[in-house]
Amino acid sequence: MPSWILSFLRVFDRRIITEGIRVQLTHQPLVETRNRKLLRENPLAPWALRIRQFRVFYKVEDEVVAINAIGYKKHNTLFIRGKEVTL
Repeated sequence: MPSWILSFLRVFDRRIITEGIRVQLTHQPLVETRNRKLLRENPLAPWALRIRQFRVFYKVEDEVVAINAIGYKKHNTLFIRGKEVTL
């Protein structure tokens, strides 16, 4: 994962997110669960992983997970790199 994706977050939050990614996306990243969801068509990614208030947007190609963006939700609003994003 490129370091710029996590660079805007606190170290504490980075650890929570990287641990959640390791646990949730190591095995069967294409299976929907309570925290993993296949999204409607959007410009970010086909899949979203929920880790507390954070959202990890990813895709899987040839059994490799590629993380496209990491953001957080505040109420019903999604922020990526500090800017509001609409899906």
